[in-house]
Parts: sequence; C-alpha cells; structure tokens
Amino acid sequence: QVQLVESGGGLVQAGDSLRLSCAASRGTLVDRAMGWFRQTPGKEREFVAGISWSGAGVYYADSVKGRFTISRDNGKSTVSLQMNSLKPEDTAVYSCAARVRDYTVATMKAYEYRYWGQGTQVTVSS
Repeated sequence: QVQLVESGGGLVQAGDSLRLSCAASRGTLVDRAMGWFRQTPGKEREFVAGISWSGAGVYYADSVKGRFTISRDNGKSTVSLQMNSLKPEDTAVYSCAARVRDYTVATMKAYEYRYWGQGTQVTVSS
C-alpha cells in the first residue's frame, strides 16, 4: 500500500513557475514508475509527465514538452514536477500516481497507475 501526498500548488500569473512535489507518506516508491496527471472540471484526467523507476525514461504530453520537467529522488521517495512558462490552460488539479511495484516503466494511461494522491490545485491567471 502506498499513500501519496502532493504539495506546491498555488495561484500564479502566466509565465511564472511552480514546482510540485509528491512524497510517499506511507509505503515506498521503490521499483515503481511514477506519473503526473491533471484534471479540470468536466474533463477527463490528462497525462502530463511520467518517469521510470531509474529516472532514465521520461515522457511528456505534447502540451507541456519543453516547459515541464519531471524528476525523482529515490533516496527520499519523492517525485517532482518543475513547471515553467505556465499558461492559463495549465490550470487544473495536479495529481501524482504510482504504478504497482515492479512496473518500472511509466505509461500515459491513468488506469495503469494503482495509487493516487489527493491532488493539488494549480491556477494560472492571465
């Protein structure tokens, strides 16, 4: 069992940066791929970024490529999402997710992630 807690959301202006963090408050992120997803009211959950257990494999949605960077610190069981050049359309609740242990490769499909955090709100004003 893994419990994930996100932090770092907030209200910023277009062009600003934010750094989201996800920590395992219970369990471990060992041998698990991780992902960040976002959701706005009335829309389906959207893949943002994913990272393999080793950190060597990273994947991004086209909409954030070049602006967002996902990273992880396995010693601290944390995953981060650095978001630069934020746009109003980035406004959403951002959630981190963990795959089942031994599934070390990230995917873009939300249903392939077993554990989810409660989410943190990111609001970008124009």
